[in-house]
Amino acid sequence: MSGGLFITGTDTSVGKTVVACALARAFAAAGERVAVMKPVASGAQPSPQGLRNADALALMAAANVPLAYAEVNPYCFEPAISPHIAAKEARIEVDIGVIEAGFAALRRRSDRVIIEGAGGWLAPINARESMGDLARALGVPAVLVVALRLGCLNHAGLTRRAIASDGVALEGWIANRLGAPMDHEAENLVTLARLLGAPPLAIVPFVPARAGSLTLEEAAATLAARTPMRGNLPSSGNSP
Repeated sequence: MSGGLFITGTDTSVGKTVVACALARAFAAAGERVAVMKPVASGAQPSPQGLRNADALALMAAANVPLAYAEVNPYCFEPAISPHIAAKEARIEVDIGVIEAGFAALRRRSDRVIIEGAGGWLAPINARESMGDLARALGVPAVLVVALRLGCLNHAGLTRRAIASDGVALEGWIANRLGAPMDHEAENLVTLARLLGAPPLAIVPFVPARAGSLTLEEAAATLAARTPMRGNLPSSGNSP
C-alpha cells in the first residue's frame, strides 16, 4: 500500500508538524487532494467535542480534503507523555489495524495522505510496537525531519539505520533550524548528507512569525516526483 508519506523526526519537538503542514499545503497548491493523519497523539486539551491535539488541528487546517477529527487522530490522549503510557493509563490499546483501516479510507478519498508520527521512530505506541512498526504496516515511505542542533549527527544516523532495519524506504530528509544557525552548520550539513545518503530536500529557516505558513514547494515537488499520486500508482492486491 502506498499513497502516503510518513513524517518522522530525530526526536520529539524537532518540527515534524511544521514540515508536515507545509508539505500538505505545497502538495495541495500543486493540485493534489491531500488528506492528513496524526494517528496517535498525547498532549491534548478538553473541548466540548472531546479531546483535541494542537498538532492534529494544524494538520487539518493544512489539508484540502474535508475530514472529521476522529479520522485524522483516532487515538488522542490528554497527558503529554509517551503514547504507550498514556494509552495504558486510559485503559486503551492502540491497535495498528484500526489505523490501517483509517488510512485506507482516507487514501480512497485523496491523492496523498501526509501522516505525522509522534516522537521519534522507535517511540512505543503499545507494549509491543513502535512508530516504525506503524509506518511499516501502512506501507508508506518516510521523510525524516532533522533538528539542526548539537547531537543531530548521532540521532540522524541512528534513525536512518532504524528506518532501514524496519524495511521502510527513506524518501528524503529535511533540515530544520530551531533557532540561530548551529555552530559549524555547513560542516554538519555536509556530514548529515553523507550519513543520510543525500542532501536535504529543504532547509527550513527559523522564522517564528511565519512558521505555520512555510510552503517547502521545492521539497514537495521532489517528493511528488518520487512518490506519484495515488491515481498514478500501479494496482496491487493490497490496494483498497
